[in-house]
Amino acid sequence: MSTEHEPPLDERERLDLCDLLDELGPDAPTLCEGWTTLDLAAHLVLREHFSKWTDEKRAVEKAKGLPALTARLRAGAPALPWRIPGVRNLLNGTEYLIHHEDVRRANGLAPRTGRPDLDKIAWATVRLTARGTARKIRPHGLEISTRAGESRHYGPPGGAVLTGHPVELLLYLSGRRDASETDLTGDPEAVAALRR
Repeated sequence: MSTEHEPPLDERERLDLCDLLDELGPDAPTLCEGWTTLDLAAHLVLREHFSKWTDEKRAVEKAKGLPALTARLRAGAPALPWRIPGVRNLLNGTEYLIHHEDVRRANGLAPRTGRPDLDKIAWATVRLTARGTARKIRPHGLEISTRAGESRHYGPPGGAVLTGHPVELLLYLSGRRDASETDLTGDPEAVAALRR
């Protein structure tokens, strides 16, 4: 929850990511396969301002250059739907958190620590995402556990157990497995199903 002096999480992640993009420049790598920081900035602009995100539209946005794109992102998201309180952090905050980590991790920056705000939104998203992941590995079950001891179980017992800090779990479940600092244990068949 934000205070009067602290902007909402999605805004903080947006501004921090823009700072990092400006610092690294348009050609730095990201964890999004085939995308540079310029590609990612164009994607974020398109995601918030247009209903369709074609390669042609991304090329048009990229042609404007990174400074123009980060300036547009810094200006904030449109009020609808991105500033609706429930949508703001859970959807937009999570999007910026993941993409911020896409840039950080691809450029050798360590995981951020001491950020309960990030852990809170990541854990809320993980609990939703894990349900869909568990359906994909049926008949095996899935347990998601934080290093602090919180856990959620989906499906039958005795399946795969994925453990890590909430942001790391979010990265794993959003397809950034190699960049996440997680432990995957449990039934070998369930583990193999989750890895697939």
